[in-house]
Amino acid sequence: MTERRYTVLFEPAEEGGFVATCPAMPGLVTEGDTLEEAREMVKDAIRGYLESLAMDGLPAPKDIRLHEDPVKEEIEVTVP
Repeated sequence: MTERRYTVLFEPAEEGGFVATCPAMPGLVTEGDTLEEAREMVKDAIRGYLESLAMDGLPAPKDIRLHEDPVKEEIEVTVP
């Protein structure tokens, strides 16, 4: 067994609970009703992501470490 570490972002969901994403794994999104449940769900999702890569003969991604807190801001965009 190999142990890997990945940075995960947890954001409050509009409907309650938390949404979890992993920047190193595009498309990986999961959620939980509580922060603890979201942590367990994202661990399971990461395992599945890594197993899928391994079955396709692809390497596990390297972590994208966030050295500072992410900046979150609202941006207004005018669309024609």
